[in-house]
Amino acid sequence: MKTNAAVSGRPVLGLNDIRKTFGGIVAIENFSLEVYPGEIVALVGDNGAGKSTLIKIISGVYLPTSGSIAIEGETVAMSNATMARAHGIEVVYQDLALADQQTVYMNMFLGREPTNALGLLDRRRMIAETEKLVTELDVRIPSAHSTIRDLSGGQRQGVAIARATHWASKLILLDEPTAALGVAETAKVEEIVASLKTRNIGVLIISHSLDQVFKLSDRICVLRRGKQIGVRETKKTDKNEIIAMITGLQQS
Repeated sequence: MKTNAAVSGRPVLGLNDIRKTFGGIVAIENFSLEVYPGEIVALVGDNGAGKSTLIKIISGVYLPTSGSIAIEGETVAMSNATMARAHGIEVVYQDLALADQQTVYMNMFLGREPTNALGLLDRRRMIAETEKLVTELDVRIPSAHSTIRDLSGGQRQGVAIARATHWASKLILLDEPTAALGVAETAKVEEIVASLKTRNIGVLIISHSLDQVFKLSDRICVLRRGKQIGVRETKKTDKNEIIAMITGLQQS
């Protein structure tokens, strides 16, 4: 249900009665959620709650056992990661999936490198677009020519989010984007994530940090043991209620 007045239009993502089983184990049970353009929705729950499984279903890694996925109101079969990307969905996983030996600009176009009329890599275009985006997002790196291995953890995370932003037209999925970062670098990455709202892209973020969740999100969705416990508008709830929902001390 749409509860945030700051967002409008139809949802970029609609999950309807999603269920996922692995053999006899139910990983996700009857999960429904909508994410709107310019909205950040946080997905919270203890380890094993099903958060990463949901991200993998949305990004085409797993097929749901039942239920449906809609992109801007149209039901789609998200059968693989390539199809998810074709629908404007990008993912930033905890391991970032960056090529350490390559430059920032090569990572920005990894697997999707543009070529010129001669069939050669269009490096000038890649560098120009990379520099434009990292400047817009205020990702503070030495240059687009920097090698990933020479960057700090926060800079690498910034590059990964910038890459997702470059290719995502509808939705970015963030799986614990600051889990391995220090305080200062976490704050910088949070600034980058918050800036995505102005691009009218939907954001679904997994985070164990409730401070981060309350700082960034418009709504909070709580999962426990594969079940959706409830969705709360961030400004109308507090940490005590969310913790109670996560731990099972309160039902929605």
